[in-house]
Amino acid sequence: MNLSYLFDPAHWAFSEDGSIPQLILSHLGYTVLALLIGTVIALPVGLYIGHTGHGSFIAINAGNAGRSLPTLGLLMLMVTLLGLGLTPVLIALTVLVVPPILTSTYAGMRSLDHRVVDAAKGMGMRPLQVLFRVELPMALPVILAGFRNAALQVVATATVAAAVGLGGLGRLLIDGLAVNDYSRVLAGAIVVAALAIVLDLFLGLIQRWIVSPGLTR
Repeated sequence: MNLSYLFDPAHWAFSEDGSIPQLILSHLGYTVLALLIGTVIALPVGLYIGHTGHGSFIAINAGNAGRSLPTLGLLMLMVTLLGLGLTPVLIALTVLVVPPILTSTYAGMRSLDHRVVDAAKGMGMRPLQVLFRVELPMALPVILAGFRNAALQVVATATVAAAVGLGGLGRLLIDGLAVNDYSRVLAGAIVVAALAIVLDLFLGLIQRWIVSPGLTR
């Protein structure tokens, strides 16, 4: 196992163009943008479906579609339609984000103890008050679990950005394969895996702090 590329200090210098830290920042940039856009789309829809019970087939079918849709194929289609650039990559990654957040939000809302919801309504709370003060806080653990799932999928899949000429850790894989530099390819795979683990641990701490703040003290 040749790890020379990974442990070469020159590849970790911020001043060097295409260094590993720069690629990590680009990779995280694509991931965060896709997560933000996907959350803005999926969370309100999931809350509405879970709160009203209308359109539940959307949440169920979205989960199935998300597991079966090939991200690279969708990216190539978007490039064909829109050309090269950041937009096709964000569309492909956002499509990957929406299903887990939508289905987890719907599942969290529908799994609530309806006696608590009925009690809130009996206290005179309006529908929006019930949604944001009662239902959403109770469903938050399931919603955050879906967000973590989406984040892991995106951070692992954002390597496809390099296939259309953008940056990110996929550059190590694409460029390494192009010149048969398997040490670079191995470095890219290791850094992507490590980044996914660190991101999951970070989001896990945030989830624990939000859901059970007393346990993090």
